[in-house]
Amino acid sequence: MVNGLVGSAEDWRFAAEQFVRRIPDKVIVHRSECNSAMLTFDGVDLMGERLADEVRSVVVQRRGVQKISFVAHSLGGLVARYAIGRLYEAPSQIESCTNKSGGMNGLIAGLVPMNFITFASPHLGSRGNKQLPFLCGLPFLERRAIETAHFIVGRTGKHLFLTDSDDGKPPLLLRMVDDSDDIKFRSALRSFKRRVAYANANFDHMVGWRTSSIRRQHELPKHRLLVRDDKYPHIVHVDKGDIDLNKIEVSSSTAGRSQVNDIEEEMIRGLTQVSWERVDVSFQKSRQRYVAHNTIQVKSYWLNSDGEDVISHMIDNFLI
Repeated sequence: MVNGLVGSAEDWRFAAEQFVRRIPDKVIVHRSECNSAMLTFDGVDLMGERLADEVRSVVVQRRGVQKISFVAHSLGGLVARYAIGRLYEAPSQIESCTNKSGGMNGLIAGLVPMNFITFASPHLGSRGNKQLPFLCGLPFLERRAIETAHFIVGRTGKHLFLTDSDDGKPPLLLRMVDDSDDIKFRSALRSFKRRVAYANANFDHMVGWRTSSIRRQHELPKHRLLVRDDKYPHIVHVDKGDIDLNKIEVSSSTAGRSQVNDIEEEMIRGLTQVSWERVDVSFQKSRQRYVAHNTIQVKSYWLNSDGEDVISHMIDNFLI
């Protein structure tokens, strides 16, 4: 389980306890400790390398474990995506021949990948319009955020706002939607049995709905389609990922489109080369709605307890 910006392993305490309480004989829960507090300013890549090293260490200590899943909150989703790219092991030629039906798409740290789950993660970065909601979509504030983010949150800010260009390369988040020679980001994602993006449909002031659910604006469910579930009252829409979003017609005209929109479109196209389940969450009627970004993971039970049903939904649908 991976924490977000300025977070710690403590952020996942409640969810980890629920896993252990409900399925104690089927899971071993590890809350990552390598990226906490100020270390989350070091950049997605350095954090991802540390997480990959931590996973390798845990796997060595937990001999006998055969499967692996990742559950990540906010920035942690990007860090986890980087780490699995580093940990990915392609199937051998023999395995490829015996698994033509798509059963085996590679391993992660030598283990069978099962669930890759993110909660309110900025998969498309924070640079686009309303991707950082507390700026209210005001262009001059969004421009100012782009210019100053790296002063506040270091290299991580550059990565989130797509302003990094190490050695003249494209922004890291754009590179992370595809495979490269030395790290297989897309293949690593594809290796998991399921990929799930939990996203706040409203009241998340840190991460916008589009970026956390990996959708274009017109693909977001209309509010009239958001329906409460009696068992999970804050789950308002579930998309099982059966529809290939890349087959939806998108205008090819570049007139009036900014470079940021082009990059966002490229990231969406890259990430949706693999299927995603999307689970939309709304705390609109909750007293805890103004801290929805933390409530969705129940960061603190006393402050974010209304997100308990979201955690239950994750566990109930967890592949073991």
